[in-house]
Amino acid sequence: MKTIGLIGGMSWESSTEYYRIINEEVKKKLGGLHSAKCILYSVDFEEIEVCQSNGEWEKAALILSEAARSLEAAGADFIIICTNTMHKVANEIQTGIHIPILHIADITAQHVIANGIKTIGLLGTRYTMEQDFYKSRLEAQGIKVLIPEEAARTVVNHVIYHELCLGQFSKESKDKYKKIIEDLIKKGAEGIILGCTEIGLLVKPEDSAVPLFNTTVLHARGAVDFALKPSF
Repeated sequence: MKTIGLIGGMSWESSTEYYRIINEEVKKKLGGLHSAKCILYSVDFEEIEVCQSNGEWEKAALILSEAARSLEAAGADFIIICTNTMHKVANEIQTGIHIPILHIADITAQHVIANGIKTIGLLGTRYTMEQDFYKSRLEAQGIKVLIPEEAARTVVNHVIYHELCLGQFSKESKDKYKKIIEDLIKKGAEGIILGCTEIGLLVKPEDSAVPLFNTTVLHARGAVDFALKPSF
């Protein structure tokens, strides 16, 4: 079993989900008392969020690159970044280490394609929905990406940072998300990517008329598959 290096804390609410899912998946696959070999480096999300707000992506990359180097030095065989948004600097992080990063968008795209879906709705932080670093990875594999209208994007982003990352989950916010999902379906979305690792804590499969792709679950399970895959 390979050792998984996790860069977490963005937010720790979803990082706990990663840890739970990864260990449950290992137990499911190997049985007995098996659990995952993993190392978690949890950053201070306040520092990262300030970098995001100020557009200081290079500074954020330096913080996460240090985390990645620490994980590699501690014995990690590969790394997962436990957040969608900060994959914006995944390439910069990768250049500073000698072990691979398992990209969340690539794993998600594989599942979207496997389900025969050509057009997908994307929910996430404003950065993930509006910038190209994430959408382009999906579009490169032939997936058409739809995002909500401006007002809806503001709602989605606000709920993430001011509620979900603080462990707050309200029916009012769930209803808003459900309406936004319905609007994306009307525009042609055949599925919805929950492209923020906290959204799956609020929105569940029964809240959508089309398949939901919970990136936290897909990424964590993908990490286990990679960890258990023979090296040769």
